[in-house]
Amino acid sequence: MDSNPAPAVRATGARRRRLHIAVIGGSLTGTVTALLLGRAGFDVTVYEAAPTSAPRGGGLIGLEHTALDVLDRLGIAQREFIAYDSETILQVAIRDRKPQQTLQRTYPGRNTTWTLLHRALAARVPAGVLRKGMRVTGLSEHAGRPLLRFADERTPEPADLVVFADGRTSIGRRLLDPTRTLRYAGYVAHRGIATSAPHDLRDFVRLEPCPGAQFNVAPVPGGCDWTFYLGCTATEYEQHFGAKPTRRVFALPQHITPAAHEHVNEHADYLLPPDHAAVVRATTTRMAVPVLDIASPTRMVWPIGRGHAVLLGDALAPVRPHTARGANAGIEQAAGLAVALTQHRRYGADLPTALYGWQSRHLPTAVASVQQGPVIGDKLGFGVA
Repeated sequence: MDSNPAPAVRATGARRRRLHIAVIGGSLTGTVTALLLGRAGFDVTVYEAAPTSAPRGGGLIGLEHTALDVLDRLGIAQREFIAYDSETILQVAIRDRKPQQTLQRTYPGRNTTWTLLHRALAARVPAGVLRKGMRVTGLSEHAGRPLLRFADERTPEPADLVVFADGRTSIGRRLLDPTRTLRYAGYVAHRGIATSAPHDLRDFVRLEPCPGAQFNVAPVPGGCDWTFYLGCTATEYEQHFGAKPTRRVFALPQHITPAAHEHVNEHADYLLPPDHAAVVRATTTRMAVPVLDIASPTRMVWPIGRGHAVLLGDALAPVRPHTARGANAGIEQAAGLAVALTQHRRYGADLPTALYGWQSRHLPTAVASVQQGPVIGDKLGFGVA
């Protein structure tokens, strides 16, 4: 693996005092990064491509103890984003629409939703830090510093460090690591937010009716959140959601065609117990996420003049949802980056060496998660279509 040895250049005291960090992306990982760096005393600006009016959202998220500890250190009480404190996962084998065997295990963390967690994070972002409607389209060097360019041709803005935390379709990855492109894995996570719930739903429940299908459901405030994994060819995806899976990586409610809606209903009626199928049919708010793969990353840090750019979270390595590592990886990498940069700011640690040290600690875990996804998918009967 390319270790990308750090150049032996030590930042001056002046640069340590004036280090400005641009965070690209205002979803979960980007916001956590900004809050951690702000608390560490850095000058941070978050550039979010979506305008204020753009719809945002996401499904269930499992947060492991390491990620929960980072949120604790940010002063975010779990009661703000954990509505149900169950640690139990019920894995249920389904045959002929009836439960046949149930395995119970304990998850080392808690479940939340994108909406609850993002709301808690966004409430703590200081005024003036987040700048919406700022779509980054280019990155160059000017006077030895990284220079960000934007879609609306507004004046480019310099930074000392650019942190790309802009998700699966990251512009940062396209600019810094362009050979690593997304590829479709052949199945879709159909998601619904229901105002009703199966009887006595208290825990995260995973139904396994047959190879190539999986149904996850958990309670959320006001009902339940479910995800139905089903095989789907790339052609079918485009017919159901209006674009190729590597282009429309998140199908919002307005993208869900009647054919896609009924496709999920029919599979629920055929595969799931009647009470779960009834919840699916009653769900009007739906989304869909194509499951995607990518080549393993070989680096996280790029020198840009005397400055640097880094990738983290899904911008670095989007992983299959079965790994439960997406949000966790982003939060853990953000925390590690804040530690490395704090050593630079507070004690004069060499900045390139600190960044490459951060990379050496977190890159192997990111690679392992990318490689684990297809292995889990194969065991579940999901193949490339």
